[in-house]
Amino acid sequence: MNRTSISTALFASAVLSAVAALPAQAAPVADSGTTVVLVHGAFDDGSSWDKVIPLLQAKGLKVVAVQNPLTSLEDDVAATQRVVDAQTGKVVLVGHSWGGAVITQAGTSDKIKALVYVAAFAPSEGDVIGSIGKDYPTPPGSITLQADAAGYLSLPAASVKLNFAQDLPAAAANLIAVTQGPINSKAFGTPITVAAWKNKPNYFIVSAKDRMISPDLELAMAKKIGATTTTLQTSHVPMLSQPKAVADVIIAAAQR
Repeated sequence: MNRTSISTALFASAVLSAVAALPAQAAPVADSGTTVVLVHGAFDDGSSWDKVIPLLQAKGLKVVAVQNPLTSLEDDVAATQRVVDAQTGKVVLVGHSWGGAVITQAGTSDKIKALVYVAAFAPSEGDVIGSIGKDYPTPPGSITLQADAAGYLSLPAASVKLNFAQDLPAAAANLIAVTQGPINSKAFGTPITVAAWKNKPNYFIVSAKDRMISPDLELAMAKKIGATTTTLQTSHVPMLSQPKAVADVIIAAAQR
């Protein structure tokens, strides 16, 4: 073996040794052409997914968070559909809370691979969110809603800490209270005209300690839509208090 061959062999050996010494990286589990579109609920915004987003991206998924105007059901559906339409591959559409109503109406595209409901409403055609839980105990958080002169609803800071995000640190709950997005009350009175869950695979995360939507109502809706259901011992915001558990459900939907 000549000197050049020996040098090449030594270099190759050194490279292989260096690669072997690197920490193992988890291989992407999802098709890189799949996009997760995250739809926030009332009293929140797209940053509510900030703990889940990096977990999804680490698995090779593209992620886009919708910024709902919260001005009406129609406006929020249109905002979500614009994001879905902009994607080139399949989409997993995820809705939290009020966002569940939005994805129910917006999730009809052939691009939609699955729907994921996170402590969310999953209405049927003709349902209005304001009365969908009339047969269940009134959630403590809903009693505290305040309306301004234009009919926009918000939560007092004390209620955010007690009813919306009671399992988050005080600073995190305070940030939600300060940055919350008020929702126009008319959105809760607009009938749903299409139920996308009838023709899509569905997943549902039930928050067992939810004080904004009755956990029993969440379980009933999950059963109604035939969803693969996961129950977490969380407040209304499991994507913030148990982000890995929420990400795992979304990843499972993306792997279908």
